[in-house]
Amino acid sequence: MANIKSAKKRIKVIDKKTALNKARKSQLKTAIRRFEDAVNAGNKEEATAKFQYAQKRIYQVASKGTIHKNAAARKVAKLAQKLNAMNA
Repeated sequence: MANIKSAKKRIKVIDKKTALNKARKSQLKTAIRRFEDAVNAGNKEEATAKFQYAQKRIYQVASKGTIHKNAAARKVAKLAQKLNAMNA
């Protein structure tokens, strides 16, 4: 455990940020899983709606710095690829 006041504060800040990042990643994974469930079920309308929501979530998480912007773009491209394959 830290003895210096500023180090104690940093520990608190890091704990808060870790909890936020964990919650954001969980929301992200849930959105992606729901989209993939809709694709596997073969429901085009639901899959399109879930894709839009997942895409929005991914870019929001990237804008907060939880994941890298290129990783976000890669995830969205993968999801779009699945959606396009389903519609083809």
